[in-house]
Amino acid sequence: MRMVADTSITNALRGVIDPELGDNVVDLGMVQGFDWLDDGRLEVRISLTTAGCPLRAQLLKDVRTRVGGVPGVGGPDRVKVTFGEMTSEQKRSLMDRARWKASERESVNIDIPPTARVVAIASGKGGVGKSSVTVNLAVALAARGMTIGVLDADIGGFSIPRMLGLAGRVDAAKDEGGRLRITPLEKRVAPDGLLKVVSMGSIEGAEEDQAIMLRGLMLNRALQHFLEDVRWGALDYLLLDMPPGTSDVQMGLARMLPRTEMLIVTTPAVAAQKVAARAADMARKGHLRVAGVIENMSAFTCDHGQSYALFGAGGGERLAVEIGVPLLGSIPLHPSVASGGDAGEPAALAGSGPVGDAVAAIAERVVNEAIPLVEMSGCSARLFDVVQSNLGPAPAATP
Repeated sequence: MRMVADTSITNALRGVIDPELGDNVVDLGMVQGFDWLDDGRLEVRISLTTAGCPLRAQLLKDVRTRVGGVPGVGGPDRVKVTFGEMTSEQKRSLMDRARWKASERESVNIDIPPTARVVAIASGKGGVGKSSVTVNLAVALAARGMTIGVLDADIGGFSIPRMLGLAGRVDAAKDEGGRLRITPLEKRVAPDGLLKVVSMGSIEGAEEDQAIMLRGLMLNRALQHFLEDVRWGALDYLLLDMPPGTSDVQMGLARMLPRTEMLIVTTPAVAAQKVAARAADMARKGHLRVAGVIENMSAFTCDHGQSYALFGAGGGERLAVEIGVPLLGSIPLHPSVASGGDAGEPAALAGSGPVGDAVAAIAERVVNEAIPLVEMSGCSARLFDVVQSNLGPAPAATP
């Protein structure tokens, strides 16, 4: 038997969201238990609302990736997921929970769709290019025809508005319930590709050359404000540009959005690699899944074809091996990254080129391997509608 705490497995499963009901499989009562098998694999037993639930494949993938990412489990291939069908009483309990959750969402007004993949771009230190990776990855994903949210979670060190060429200020208006909500700034990347951006730098009164001085609790409240009080609308991915370090904002994110997955950014240098490993450790201690590593500022290639490893070599691969996740790709050190960020036109907007090609390849791996889109095919929602019509008003208290 592996020495892995039951709480670690349970907390990992809390990151698995039923995309129709918008709640995690633990609190919905879908997890019936887990046990170590004789061959060293971990079996997780999940009950579905119907045996032939079309969301079965999506839940299988999410359970394996989440639980497989817990240190000591050994990866998704070491997780066996078995499915059963809920009893009538279990279905009723699930729907009570789902109706209460729906009413809670209406009162709290969190507008991040349950189908949106939430991805934090993080590292243990500053200066590795998290913001440039965030904006270029966002552009590459939007170029594929997606709607991408970008949240500048580096409250005191915001840079996303300048890097995306968004000089305006966000507007706020009351929603249908009378609550004041922020409307993100938008940038069209492709005919069907859209960026929705929120940053402290887009709030009236926050100037680019003035310090934002907030202590830990206020930093967390600012992040919570951006998560709860923004009218995000439809999203495929929400990318969060995280501040450096492993402290207040990172821990607050793990508490507020346990469904978040993390991409770790490092440069090739050993020093950066070791500090980035702390960010991965922090994520896992907060029960967030680390989905992969991106190496930034890899070798610089001159016009005559000679490559120079100005910041060392191999840091991304070493970090990926150390923390047991894939290296999703390396972004070369290239002048277009800095000039594009200064001009508000990220290098990935140019399409082909050293940076554009590298980021496009990373986006391909994110979508197809590391953090694929939720495949919606309903079963829970139909059951929810039927049971809700039969049971009447939602319960007033947490079931």
